[in-house]
Amino acid sequence: MSNEPVLQVKDLKTYFYLDDNQVARAVDDVDLTVRAGETVALVGESGSGKSITSLSIMQLINKPGKIVDGEISLLGRNLLDLSDKQMTKVRGNDVAMIFQEPMTALNPVYTVGNQIIEVLRKHKKMSKKQARLRAVELLKLVGFPRAEETIDEYPHQLSGGMRQRAMIAIAISCDPKLLIADEPTTALDVTIQAQILDLMSKMKEQLNMGLLLITHDLGVVAEYADRVLVMYGGQIVETSPKYDLFKGPKHPYTQGLLESLPSVHKELNRLGTIRGTVPPAHKFPTGCRFSSRCPHVMEQCLEKNPDLIDIEPERSVRCYLYTGDEGAKHGGDRRETSHSN
Repeated sequence: MSNEPVLQVKDLKTYFYLDDNQVARAVDDVDLTVRAGETVALVGESGSGKSITSLSIMQLINKPGKIVDGEISLLGRNLLDLSDKQMTKVRGNDVAMIFQEPMTALNPVYTVGNQIIEVLRKHKKMSKKQARLRAVELLKLVGFPRAEETIDEYPHQLSGGMRQRAMIAIAISCDPKLLIADEPTTALDVTIQAQILDLMSKMKEQLNMGLLLITHDLGVVAEYADRVLVMYGGQIVETSPKYDLFKGPKHPYTQGLLESLPSVHKELNRLGTIRGTVPPAHKFPTGCRFSSRCPHVMEQCLEKNPDLIDIEPERSVRCYLYTGDEGAKHGGDRRETSHSN
């Protein structure tokens, strides 16, 4: 795996300006890096800001939303400095995105082949004949058994799994350096989910792409991710290599997510839960955004939002339990626990 960063996001802020002068801080001071050949999982409940982060990277934020600050560097170029016309060339060519529901992402009035051919002709300047041959190759690559016939079929003639494969074929048609997959298997059954995720992992390795996988499914994270970014309230609250995260989660929110999973190793009468719900982005608490749901809440948590701090090599956390005297007490105990499991 190369250590070369494909994507670097720094201090990204995407706000939505609502009526009554309210501001929804949907993405607030987010940093992330994706390297070539690496799968980074962005994890969190619905409403945590994952999809808005991905749409910000793609420059697809519409009013009343606006990227108000930050840097989105793709292959060394800050995308926020590009014009709409320049960004159109970047999308599909250097960065591509797979959306949650392929039936809404694919155009129902054009054949699958036409939608792949259009991308190839626009970005690769191929002739119609060249683009059609390449489209058949791509459909075969993503597992269509009768690609020569499927190329002339419409999205409604395909199953959900095959539609998602068609979306992947479109996404990788121009050999992008970064692939963003936003809940790519939500609408699919379990066996098809595994096939799609295996396929994306295989494509990532073949093309040496960076893969940003957005999901709320920790089972998917455990199977496919290299690194994990846990997001809550529009901010990253924990970053960690996958194995370290599952071995010893640090942030109370991450701990709550993992405790809500069933286990084959121990018998449980009841799964753990996180009390309450994610607050709306225009009503975040003054202090820590998880404070209203946290079992370890302290006075300082209510007053000021903690910074994201490094606690171990390649690990960081946004929590007062890991700063000062509390950090020595809680962080040290948890680190011992995490390494003894």
